[in-house]
Amino acid sequence: MNDVLLSAKNLTKRFGGLAAVNDVSVDLWRGRIHAVIGPNGAGKSTLTNLLSGDLPLTSGSVQLGDKDVTGWRPEKISAQGLGRSYQKTNIFLPFTVWENVRLAAQSRAPHAASWLSRAIKYRAINDRAESAIALSGLKNRKNSIAGTISHGEQRQLEIAMTLATGPQVLLLDEPLAGMGAVEAERMVSLLQSLKKDHGILLVEHDMDAVFALADQLTVMVNGQVIASGTPAEIRLDASVQAAYLGEDIGEESV
Repeated sequence: MNDVLLSAKNLTKRFGGLAAVNDVSVDLWRGRIHAVIGPNGAGKSTLTNLLSGDLPLTSGSVQLGDKDVTGWRPEKISAQGLGRSYQKTNIFLPFTVWENVRLAAQSRAPHAASWLSRAIKYRAINDRAESAIALSGLKNRKNSIAGTISHGEQRQLEIAMTLATGPQVLLLDEPLAGMGAVEAERMVSLLQSLKKDHGILLVEHDMDAVFALADQLTVMVNGQVIASGTPAEIRLDASVQAAYLGEDIGEESV
């Protein structure tokens, strides 16, 4: 079933006289990946921070499910069903994969865990963690120390931690950054498997991955949207071609 899980209207963020994001609207649908592309400084990460509540809006509104979450704190928005990853991997390096994901799952427990009880007793938390590890493709790395696994696996771990919080909407900021070809291929497969049950916003510079994954594309330059449409429409858009100096954005990274 395709339905709008997040609807952001006329988002603007100003830092003094600079509009880092200027009047941007985006809808995220279950079963679709919406990619946002553009050169460095285009406002892509700022847009993601506005959607997650990490930055306050100057103006505009964000609807998440049936709730107007405009102005909510990021932890409250997260609890409403939004998960995100960051450009820089955020994991607990000395902990195992299992411990990282279990901690994320524990954040959704209805009551605080008692320090006098063993964590293994919390069956629902453990089941949620097991499911997220399996979905992210890390089942065979469950007991590995996070600091010893590969960069690509660490990015998978971050997504597993996000999944453990039970989100409907995923905001993924450059999940393929720094990956080799094999790891990137694995991440593309993971994201394809996740889109059926989630609405996904993907900020990414790997254009091969973007055009393999995206159902919808938004192109930003200097904080503004210059084009939005299907991948086929974006390839042929004259304003996009001009912004990228005539390069084929399906083949060249931006």
